[in-house]
Amino acid sequence: MNSIAIQADAIRASLGNVQVLHGIDLALQSGCWTSIVGPNGAGKSTLLKALAGLLPHTGTVTLLGQSLAKMPGRMRAQQLAWLGQNENSGEDLTVWDVAMLGRLPHQPWLAAPSVADQVAVEQALRATQAWEWRGRTLGQLSGGERQRVLLARALAVQAQVLLMDEPLANLDPPHQADWLVVVRDLIAQGKTVVSVLHEISFALHADQMVIMAKGSVTHQGACADLATHRALEDVFDKRITIHALAEQWVALPN
Repeated sequence: MNSIAIQADAIRASLGNVQVLHGIDLALQSGCWTSIVGPNGAGKSTLLKALAGLLPHTGTVTLLGQSLAKMPGRMRAQQLAWLGQNENSGEDLTVWDVAMLGRLPHQPWLAAPSVADQVAVEQALRATQAWEWRGRTLGQLSGGERQRVLLARALAVQAQVLLMDEPLANLDPPHQADWLVVVRDLIAQGKTVVSVLHEISFALHADQMVIMAKGSVTHQGACADLATHRALEDVFDKRITIHALAEQWVALPN
């Protein structure tokens, strides 16, 4: 049985004066891809940020058996990589330099990148098909190209756990399919991936699914389970139906 990569206990969080998360308990298996889905305003991104330690909250988060709050920042940055929504880096930074930012947790203070750093960045840029523009600046790229570079930055960390918030944003269908390949490769390496997705049919490719509504988890289960499909249909007010198509599960509008 897989061990637990992230454990959340009684997580509550607010944005402004509005409580968004209402005492969430969650255990996410290591070596698996878990997708988090739900209607707009369900609290998906807020939960992911709390799990990453990026948002003040009450309750406890445990990462790979250690308290996230008590973990030294450098160790946390080595073990957990983050890809958020609408992230920005310096417009004048080259693609290579942006991806190299993912190696900072592994580098001594003010040290030049090592051979291992350079190898990790090249692997990440090739995995996201961004290698050919490594000398271009971020300001010269389209939204979809930027997203691939930011994914490369997260991959370059070589963390055991990757949290991704809407990673398919701005990607065209072929590169969304490429993202699936990247995630499957990560899982094959024993990594853990947790992603918030609006694209339900893509989310159904995951191993496990967490379904949220109104700041609470309404269901957690395998993406292949019929109970998960029913819970998905319910949380979207029966406006979608889950079907089998070409040996995959897809969500179709009613």
